[in-house]
Amino acid sequence: MPELPEVEITARRIGAAVTGATVESALAPGINVLKTHDPPLAELAGREVLGVRRRGKHLIVEFDGLEILIHLMSAGRLQLHDKRAGPRDRTSRLLIRLTDGRELRLREFGTKQRAWVKLGPTGSADSDEAVATLGPEAWPDPPPLAELLDAPRPLHTLLRDQRVIAGIGRSWADEILHAAKLSPFKRGSDLSPEEADRLRTAIVEVLGAALEHYERTVELPIPDKMPMPLTVHRHEGEPCPRCQRTLERVFFEDYVIAYCPDCQTERRVLKDRRLSRLLK
Repeated sequence: MPELPEVEITARRIGAAVTGATVESALAPGINVLKTHDPPLAELAGREVLGVRRRGKHLIVEFDGLEILIHLMSAGRLQLHDKRAGPRDRTSRLLIRLTDGRELRLREFGTKQRAWVKLGPTGSADSDEAVATLGPEAWPDPPPLAELLDAPRPLHTLLRDQRVIAGIGRSWADEILHAAKLSPFKRGSDLSPEEADRLRTAIVEVLGAALEHYERTVELPIPDKMPMPLTVHRHEGEPCPRCQRTLERVFFEDYVIAYCPDCQTERRVLKDRRLSRLLK
């Protein structure tokens, strides 16, 4: 799933390229993608693109008088192409055609069509429930975490809760907790002041380093698969990049968490959470 660094670089690259362009037409080949009907997409024709910005994992494309709120969900990508989509392109969910021949294209991969788009007047995106209920941004300047995460829930769950802090998902939660040397199952309410400060520093540094990496490696069109600089997530069975202990994994709910026993869990290998609820 695209998370804060992936959505941020998308907003930067596409925003720089389309600001000032004029919309020729807009259509939604994806039956389920458009969650609003008034105003219709046809209202975008003739309007100037004013910019693209990010809020949490959402993208907001601004036009004069209107704006589009986009959630990429797990498999969506917003891309800018020099040529328009052909009739055999079954991945396209939204097409915004520009008068200069380029096309802003929301594509979605896989069988589940979960990405969505809402069109409304300027200012409507920030007041939409999906955005208005978001917590503070995880980057570049998150608030102190001691009070923000003060709940009897695992840190991995809290970091992924967009109502608590916005922008972090499964991939970067693994990387951040490893960088902070904290167990994914440590309760937020059990964080010491020093641990809370360490976690905040890890969030800023890990997400910032990812963005620096993307600034060097990502160009238009936004690639289908981002070159994510992950060293822990999905690297279970490989040496820890810090201590060389073999990275382990544990199943939790419907996903996998990667961690280092030596760095994060006091050398304990956690039991499979599908079989045990006794982990701490």
